[in-house]
Amino acid sequence: MSAFSLPGLPYAYDALEPVIDAETMELHHSRHHQTYVNGLNSALEGRSDLQGTSLEDILARVSDLPKAFRNHGGGHWNHTFFWESMTAPADSGAPSGALAEAINAKFGSLDEMKSQFNSAGAGQFGSGWAWLIVNGNGELEITATPNQDNPLMDVAETRGTPILGNDVWEHAYYVTYRNRRADYLDAWWQVVNWDVASERYDAAVAGN
Repeated sequence: MSAFSLPGLPYAYDALEPVIDAETMELHHSRHHQTYVNGLNSALEGRSDLQGTSLEDILARVSDLPKAFRNHGGGHWNHTFFWESMTAPADSGAPSGALAEAINAKFGSLDEMKSQFNSAGAGQFGSGWAWLIVNGNGELEITATPNQDNPLMDVAETRGTPILGNDVWEHAYYVTYRNRRADYLDAWWQVVNWDVASERYDAAVAGN
């Protein structure tokens, strides 16, 4: 039995249109994400020491493990997090409660936070991710990681608990946006699930 499996999406493939098209979502989820699940499970074969270990715990010590755990374990975690970060445009809403207050306190406004986040995503050379995290001081911070790295990994330049993450690999946006990564980053805020983000923030602060 495989240790990890491809999670179902919390919405239909076409639910995020026109921001993210159905073709991109289906290929991204059923092909790209499945490849990371398969690679992670292959890496786990023969590693009885890691059986039953949470993916978060594996990522926290990924520097001591074969690179497949960094690439495929990160790919599986990042994409699962990404799907859960989004919802149909009509249901996106806005940050609320403690998260809204923290964004205003740290960045001055939601628009300024989005601008800095978009800059991190646009400035990530090649493939990677942009993140809004709660850092070790319990404060919001924006960072970016290459490839399938994330802020949970012990190899990350800036570590923390992710609140939102956007995939800036070309396969995440190329059908609709071609090479216009900045346009994709701008549009993505229309499908952010702010209820989920607010819940993640509350949990992260409580755990700090």
